[in-house]
Amino acid sequence: MIIINLQEQLGYAIKRLRKAKSISQEKFAMSIEMDRTYFSSVEAGKRNISLKNIEKIAKGLNVTVSELFFLAEKIN
Repeated sequence: MIIINLQEQLGYAIKRLRKAKSISQEKFAMSIEMDRTYFSSVEAGKRNISLKNIEKIAKGLNVTVSELFFLAEKIN
């Protein structure tokens, strides 16, 4: 899989962190009060997500926003 843009890198980083915690998309999305289909499109790199929602996801994954972006930047 070739990841070509930041949206895809961020989505993949989020997916890796979520899976490392063994949490389903649905359960995680519910825990951060986000629609599952919206969250799914974020993980797929198809959503231009707001900073507010990035922060919500990072908190749900128990990482800082900067840690999340650092992981995303390392992908590829």
